[in-house]
Amino acid sequence: MHFTSEQHLDDGVLEREFTLGAIPGTLWTPGPAPAPLILMAHNNGLPKRDGRLVARARHSAAHGYAVATIDAAGCGDRPRSAADEQARADLRRAMRAGEPVDGIFESFIGPLVDKAAPEWRTTLDALLSLPGIGGPVGYSGWTALGIRLVVTEPRIAAAGFFAGGYVPRAQREEARQVGVPLLFLLQWDDEGNPRQRALDLFDSFGTREKTLHANLGGHTGTPWFEVEDGDRFFGRHLR
Repeated sequence: MHFTSEQHLDDGVLEREFTLGAIPGTLWTPGPAPAPLILMAHNNGLPKRDGRLVARARHSAAHGYAVATIDAAGCGDRPRSAADEQARADLRRAMRAGEPVDGIFESFIGPLVDKAAPEWRTTLDALLSLPGIGGPVGYSGWTALGIRLVVTEPRIAAAGFFAGGYVPRAQREEARQVGVPLLFLLQWDDEGNPRQRALDLFDSFGTREKTLHANLGGHTGTPWFEVEDGDRFFGRHLR
């Protein structure tokens, strides 16, 4: 892991950009003492510098967590294949036209999860070798990727998932293997994630400790207090 820049923020958080091979990432740390780690993943395709993600990360870091995010394969500024670009274009067109999108999501999101998960595990290995970062580890963000990581990475002790209406069949099956404490956020009027599918997914998670928070509004309308509640959730399980 090679750090390429660092910045001391007003809230006492140290923000550092890094590269790990071809993987670009950002790490926020609250201070020199060992801190629990939260892996914070954006939804597919968004950059790691997405404003909503950065705000969440800085808030969690200011409350005593180390927080890391990366641009996994096909996300942010990393190159995308012609097939990926075509799938994204087909998805946008179908959603605008009100056409079925299940097949497009399967062909697009499934391979993206398959490529992203190993890079997140590689990043986790490197992060846990750094001074000032300790376990246990939490995950926050994109549901499809989170399911894969939680069931394949035993170091993740708790998870917060966003939305979940469109999740590939493979991850819907894997959801039954999720055994860690789970906080599941649902926007009731999310135009891109069918409500009933998200509720069905929540029902299928195998963990004995799962909580559903549902709020009115569209995909980007999650209330800020859910960020604060998320930090309290991780406080119960990572400290």
